[in-house]
Amino acid sequence: MMRGMIVRRVLQSVPLLVLISVLVFALLQAVPGGPLAAYLENPNVRPQDIERLRVAMGLDRPLAAQYVSWLSAFVRGDWGYSFADGRPVLVRVFERVPATLELVGASTLLALCLALPVGVLASVHRLFDRITSFGAVAGISLPVFWFGLLLQLVFAITLGWLPSSGRASFGASSFADRLAHLVLPVVVLAAVQAAAWSRYLRRAMRETIGRPFMNAARVRGVSERGVLLRHALPNALGPFITVVLLDAAMMASGAVVTESVFAWPGVGSLFTESLVKRDYPVLMAFLMCGAIAVMVLNLLADIAVRSIDPRTRGTA
Repeated sequence: MMRGMIVRRVLQSVPLLVLISVLVFALLQAVPGGPLAAYLENPNVRPQDIERLRVAMGLDRPLAAQYVSWLSAFVRGDWGYSFADGRPVLVRVFERVPATLELVGASTLLALCLALPVGVLASVHRLFDRITSFGAVAGISLPVFWFGLLLQLVFAITLGWLPSSGRASFGASSFADRLAHLVLPVVVLAAVQAAAWSRYLRRAMRETIGRPFMNAARVRGVSERGVLLRHALPNALGPFITVVLLDAAMMASGAVVTESVFAWPGVGSLFTESLVKRDYPVLMAFLMCGAIAVMVLNLLADIAVRSIDPRTRGTA
Protein backbone atom coordinates (compact mmCIF):
# COMPACT_ATOMS: atom_id res chain seq x y z
CA MET A 1 0.00 0.00 0.00
CA MET A 2 2.78 2.44 0.95
CA ARG A 3 4.83 1.53 -2.13
CA GLY A 4 1.83 2.08 -4.40
CA MET A 5 1.22 5.50 -2.87
CA ILE A 6 4.85 6.50 -3.43
CA VAL A 7 4.83 5.35 -7.07
CA ARG A 8 1.52 7.14 -7.71
CA ARG A 9 2.77 10.39 -6.19
CA VAL A 10 6.02 10.28 -8.17
CA LEU A 11 4.11 9.73 -11.43
CA GLN A 12 1.73 12.59 -10.58
CA SER A 13 4.64 14.95 -9.92
CA VAL A 14 6.15 14.55 -13.40
CA PRO A 15 3.50 16.52 -15.38
CA LEU A 16 3.33 19.08 -12.56
CA LEU A 17 7.08 19.68 -12.78
CA VAL A 18 6.84 20.06 -16.55
CA LEU A 19 4.06 22.63 -16.13
CA ILE A 20 6.09 24.52 -13.52
CA SER A 21 9.13 24.54 -15.81
CA VAL A 22 7.06 25.97 -18.69
CA LEU A 23 5.63 28.75 -16.50
CA VAL A 24 8.99 29.61 -14.94
CA PHE A 25 10.77 29.63 -18.30
CA ALA A 26 8.10 31.90 -19.83
CA LEU A 27 8.12 34.29 -16.85
CA LEU A 28 11.90 34.62 -16.85
CA GLN A 29 11.92 35.37 -20.57
CA ALA A 30 9.20 38.02 -20.06
CA VAL A 31 11.28 39.95 -17.51
CA PRO A 32 12.62 43.22 -18.99
CA GLY A 33 16.31 43.23 -19.79
CA GLY A 34 18.31 40.06 -20.24
CA PRO A 35 21.79 38.60 -19.91
CA LEU A 36 23.02 40.92 -22.68
CA ALA A 37 21.66 44.11 -21.10
CA ALA A 38 25.02 45.04 -19.56
CA TYR A 39 26.70 44.76 -22.98
CA LEU A 40 24.00 46.78 -24.73
CA GLU A 41 24.63 49.73 -22.39
CA ASN A 42 28.39 49.65 -23.06
CA PRO A 43 29.28 51.94 -26.01
CA ASN A 44 32.56 50.08 -26.53
CA VAL A 45 30.83 46.81 -27.41
CA ARG A 46 30.05 46.54 -31.12
CA PRO A 47 26.72 45.21 -32.46
CA GLN A 48 28.62 42.34 -34.12
CA ASP A 49 29.96 41.27 -30.73
CA ILE A 50 26.44 41.39 -29.26
CA GLU A 51 25.15 39.18 -32.05
CA ARG A 52 27.97 36.67 -31.57
CA LEU A 53 27.17 36.48 -27.86
CA ARG A 54 23.49 36.02 -28.64
CA VAL A 55 24.25 33.09 -30.91
CA ALA A 56 26.74 31.57 -28.48
CA MET A 57 24.18 31.67 -25.66
CA GLY A 58 21.43 30.29 -27.88
CA LEU A 59 19.28 33.39 -27.41
CA ASP A 60 18.75 33.78 -31.17
CA ARG A 61 16.54 30.70 -31.38
CA PRO A 62 12.75 30.68 -30.85
CA LEU A 63 11.63 30.40 -27.22
CA ALA A 64 9.99 27.02 -27.80
CA ALA A 65 13.23 25.60 -29.19
CA GLN A 66 15.20 27.06 -26.29
CA TYR A 67 12.82 25.47 -23.79
CA VAL A 68 12.84 22.02 -25.40
CA SER A 69 16.63 22.10 -25.60
CA TRP A 70 16.89 23.14 -21.94
CA LEU A 71 14.37 20.52 -20.73
CA SER A 72 16.01 17.63 -22.54
CA ALA A 73 19.43 18.62 -21.20
CA PHE A 74 18.08 19.18 -17.66
CA VAL A 75 16.56 15.68 -17.54
CA ARG A 76 19.93 14.21 -18.59
CA GLY A 77 21.69 16.09 -15.78
CA ASP A 78 23.23 18.71 -18.06
CA TRP A 79 22.04 21.99 -16.57
CA GLY A 80 24.00 24.13 -19.00
CA TYR A 81 26.53 26.85 -18.31
CA SER A 82 26.20 30.09 -16.42
CA PHE A 83 25.89 33.20 -18.56
CA ALA A 84 27.81 35.13 -15.87
CA ASP A 85 31.09 33.20 -15.71
CA GLY A 86 30.71 30.26 -18.11
CA ARG A 87 30.98 27.63 -15.37
CA PRO A 88 28.63 24.60 -15.29
CA VAL A 89 25.36 25.46 -13.54
CA LEU A 90 25.44 22.15 -11.67
CA VAL A 91 28.78 23.07 -10.13
CA ARG A 92 27.71 26.62 -9.25
CA VAL A 93 24.51 25.45 -7.54
CA PHE A 94 25.87 22.47 -5.61
CA GLU A 95 28.93 24.28 -4.31
CA ARG A 96 26.48 26.56 -2.49
CA VAL A 97 24.19 23.78 -1.21
CA PRO A 98 26.25 22.84 1.92
CA ALA A 99 26.03 26.39 3.28
CA THR A 100 22.28 26.53 2.77
CA LEU A 101 21.74 23.07 4.29
CA GLU A 102 23.82 24.12 7.29
CA LEU A 103 21.75 27.26 7.77
CA VAL A 104 18.35 25.63 7.21
CA GLY A 105 19.22 22.53 9.26
CA ALA A 106 20.36 24.54 12.27
CA SER A 107 17.36 26.88 11.98
CA THR A 108 14.91 23.97 11.80
CA LEU A 109 16.49 22.28 14.83
CA LEU A 110 16.36 25.48 16.89
CA ALA A 111 12.78 26.21 15.80
CA LEU A 112 11.69 22.69 16.83
CA CYS A 113 13.43 22.99 20.20
CA LEU A 114 11.43 26.16 20.83
CA ALA A 115 8.10 25.23 19.22
CA LEU A 116 7.57 21.79 20.80
CA PRO A 117 7.68 22.78 24.50
CA VAL A 118 5.98 26.12 23.89
CA GLY A 119 3.16 24.53 21.87
CA VAL A 120 2.55 21.78 24.42
CA LEU A 121 2.59 24.10 27.44
CA ALA A 122 0.44 26.72 25.71
CA SER A 123 -2.24 24.10 25.06
CA VAL A 124 -2.81 23.50 28.79
CA HIS A 125 -1.77 26.71 30.60
CA ARG A 126 -3.88 29.78 29.85
CA LEU A 127 -1.49 32.38 31.26
CA PHE A 128 1.47 30.90 29.42
CA ASP A 129 -0.67 30.75 26.28
CA ARG A 130 -1.46 34.46 26.47
CA ILE A 131 2.18 35.39 26.95
CA THR A 132 3.42 33.19 24.12
CA SER A 133 0.58 34.27 21.83
CA PHE A 134 1.90 37.82 21.93
CA GLY A 135 5.42 36.60 21.19
CA ALA A 136 4.21 34.35 18.36
CA VAL A 137 2.27 37.16 16.68
CA ALA A 138 5.31 39.42 16.96
CA GLY A 139 7.58 36.71 15.53
CA ILE A 140 5.30 36.01 12.58
CA SER A 141 4.80 39.71 11.85
CA LEU A 142 8.48 40.73 11.95
CA PRO A 143 9.91 41.47 8.51
CA VAL A 144 12.89 39.15 8.09
CA PHE A 145 15.01 41.86 6.46
CA TRP A 146 14.37 44.36 9.27
CA PHE A 147 14.85 41.77 12.01
CA GLY A 148 18.18 40.69 10.54
CA LEU A 149 19.45 44.25 10.32
CA LEU A 150 18.32 44.90 13.90
CA LEU A 151 20.26 41.90 15.21
CA GLN A 152 23.34 43.01 13.28
CA LEU A 153 23.06 46.53 14.72
CA VAL A 154 22.70 45.32 18.32
CA PHE A 155 24.87 42.20 18.61
CA ALA A 156 27.49 42.81 15.90
CA ILE A 157 27.99 46.57 15.71
CA THR A 158 26.94 47.91 19.14
CA LEU A 159 27.96 45.06 21.44
CA GLY A 160 30.53 43.40 19.17
CA TRP A 161 29.61 39.94 20.45
CA LEU A 162 29.04 38.26 17.08
CA PRO A 163 30.21 38.72 13.48
CA SER A 164 27.83 40.61 11.25
CA SER A 165 28.14 38.59 8.03
CA GLY A 166 29.78 35.74 6.19
CA ARG A 167 30.22 32.06 7.03
CA ALA A 168 33.70 32.31 8.56
CA SER A 169 36.33 34.93 9.30
CA PHE A 170 39.11 35.42 6.78
CA GLY A 171 41.89 32.93 7.49
CA ALA A 172 39.93 31.22 10.29
CA SER A 173 38.23 27.83 10.07
CA SER A 174 37.69 26.86 13.71
CA PHE A 175 34.40 25.42 14.88
CA ALA A 176 33.86 28.30 17.31
CA ASP A 177 34.30 30.86 14.52
CA ARG A 178 31.89 29.03 12.21
CA LEU A 179 29.37 28.72 15.03
CA ALA A 180 29.61 32.44 15.84
CA HIS A 181 28.84 33.34 12.20
CA LEU A 182 25.89 30.95 12.23
CA VAL A 183 24.12 32.39 15.28
CA LEU A 184 22.46 35.52 13.89
CA PRO A 185 21.09 34.12 10.59
CA VAL A 186 19.84 31.01 12.40
CA VAL A 187 18.01 33.10 14.99
CA VAL A 188 16.36 35.15 12.24
CA LEU A 189 15.10 32.09 10.35
CA ALA A 190 14.17 30.09 13.47
CA ALA A 191 12.24 32.90 15.18
CA VAL A 192 9.59 33.12 12.47
CA GLN A 193 9.23 29.35 12.10
CA ALA A 194 9.12 28.70 15.86
CA ALA A 195 6.36 31.26 16.26
CA ALA A 196 4.23 29.69 13.54
CA TRP A 197 4.93 26.07 14.52
CA SER A 198 4.18 26.62 18.22
CA ARG A 199 0.77 28.10 17.34
CA TYR A 200 0.01 25.20 15.02
CA LEU A 201 1.02 22.58 17.61
CA ARG A 202 -1.00 24.36 20.29
CA ARG A 203 -4.11 24.22 18.12
CA ALA A 204 -3.55 20.56 17.21
CA MET A 205 -3.00 19.66 20.88
CA ARG A 206 -6.18 21.40 21.98
CA GLU A 207 -8.21 19.62 19.33
CA THR A 208 -6.76 16.28 20.44
CA ILE A 209 -7.26 16.95 24.16
CA GLY A 210 -10.98 17.51 23.56
CA ARG A 211 -11.57 14.09 21.97
CA PRO A 212 -13.39 11.25 23.81
CA PHE A 213 -10.42 8.86 23.92
CA MET A 214 -8.57 11.38 26.09
CA ASN A 215 -11.30 11.15 28.74
CA ALA A 216 -11.17 7.37 28.46
CA ALA A 217 -7.44 7.47 29.25
CA ARG A 218 -8.11 9.58 32.33
CA VAL A 219 -10.80 7.13 33.48
CA ARG A 220 -8.24 4.31 33.23
CA GLY A 221 -6.13 6.17 35.78
CA VAL A 222 -3.51 7.68 33.46
CA SER A 223 -1.98 10.79 34.99
CA GLU A 224 -2.59 14.16 33.35
CA ARG A 225 1.04 14.34 32.30
CA GLY A 226 0.83 10.86 30.79
CA VAL A 227 -2.37 11.74 28.96
CA LEU A 228 -0.69 14.81 27.54
CA LEU A 229 2.62 13.25 26.46
CA ARG A 230 1.61 9.65 25.66
CA HIS A 231 -1.78 10.24 24.04
CA ALA A 232 -2.32 13.87 23.01
CA LEU A 233 1.16 14.69 21.69
CA PRO A 234 1.61 11.61 19.40
CA ASN A 235 -1.78 12.27 17.81
CA ALA A 236 -0.99 15.95 17.28
CA LEU A 237 2.46 15.24 15.82
CA GLY A 238 1.11 13.83 12.53
CA PRO A 239 -0.17 17.10 11.04
CA PHE A 240 2.62 18.99 12.80
CA ILE A 241 5.31 16.94 11.03
CA THR A 242 3.61 17.66 7.70
CA VAL A 243 3.82 21.40 8.33
CA VAL A 244 7.45 21.19 9.49
CA LEU A 245 8.62 19.25 6.43
CA LEU A 246 6.81 21.55 4.00
CA ASP A 247 8.11 24.65 5.76
CA ALA A 248 11.64 23.22 5.70
CA ALA A 249 11.48 23.20 1.90
CA MET A 250 10.12 26.72 1.88
CA MET A 251 12.90 27.79 4.28
CA ALA A 252 15.51 26.49 1.85
CA SER A 253 13.89 28.41 -0.98
CA GLY A 254 12.99 31.42 1.12
CA ALA A 255 16.38 31.91 2.76
CA VAL A 256 17.17 34.39 -0.02
CA VAL A 257 16.53 37.43 2.17
CA THR A 258 18.41 36.07 5.18
CA GLU A 259 21.41 35.01 3.12
CA SER A 260 21.47 38.42 1.44
CA VAL A 261 21.36 40.32 4.75
CA PHE A 262 24.15 38.25 6.32
CA ALA A 263 26.17 37.69 3.11
CA TRP A 264 25.77 33.95 3.68
CA PRO A 265 27.33 32.08 0.71
CA GLY A 266 24.38 29.78 0.06
CA VAL A 267 21.99 29.04 -2.74
CA GLY A 268 19.79 31.99 -1.81
CA SER A 269 22.55 34.54 -2.35
CA LEU A 270 23.40 32.82 -5.64
CA PHE A 271 19.79 33.31 -6.71
CA THR A 272 19.98 37.02 -5.90
CA GLU A 273 23.21 37.43 -7.88
CA SER A 274 21.79 35.50 -10.84
CA LEU A 275 18.57 37.50 -10.79
CA VAL A 276 20.47 40.77 -11.08
CA LYS A 277 22.54 39.41 -13.99
CA ARG A 278 19.56 37.64 -15.67
CA ASP A 279 21.52 34.40 -15.55
CA TYR A 280 18.67 32.25 -16.92
CA PRO A 281 20.32 28.78 -16.60
CA VAL A 282 21.14 29.32 -12.91
CA LEU A 283 17.70 30.78 -12.17
CA MET A 284 15.94 27.87 -13.87
CA ALA A 285 18.05 25.35 -11.94
CA PHE A 286 17.35 27.10 -8.63
CA LEU A 287 13.59 27.32 -9.18
CA MET A 288 13.29 23.73 -10.40
CA CYS A 289 15.35 22.43 -7.47
CA GLY A 290 13.04 24.35 -5.14
CA ALA A 291 9.94 22.82 -6.73
CA ILE A 292 11.44 19.31 -6.55
CA ALA A 293 12.40 19.84 -2.90
CA VAL A 294 8.84 20.86 -1.99
CA MET A 295 7.40 17.78 -3.71
CA VAL A 296 9.93 15.40 -2.13
CA LEU A 297 9.38 16.78 1.36
CA ASN A 298 5.61 16.69 0.81
CA LEU A 299 5.92 12.99 -0.01
CA LEU A 300 8.14 12.42 3.04
CA ALA A 301 5.54 14.19 5.17
CA ASP A 302 2.80 11.84 3.93
CA ILE A 303 5.02 8.83 4.60
CA ALA A 304 5.78 10.06 8.12
CA VAL A 305 2.10 10.71 8.89
CA ARG A 306 1.09 7.25 7.64
CA SER A 307 3.82 5.67 9.74
CA ILE A 308 2.74 7.54 12.88
CA ASP A 309 -1.05 7.27 12.42
CA PRO A 310 -2.26 3.83 11.18
CA ARG A 311 -5.70 5.29 10.41
CA THR A 312 -4.31 7.12 7.38
CA ARG A 313 -2.65 4.12 5.75
CA GLY A 314 -5.70 3.14 3.76
CA THR A 315 -6.25 6.59 2.28
CA ALA A 316 -4.98 7.66 -1.13
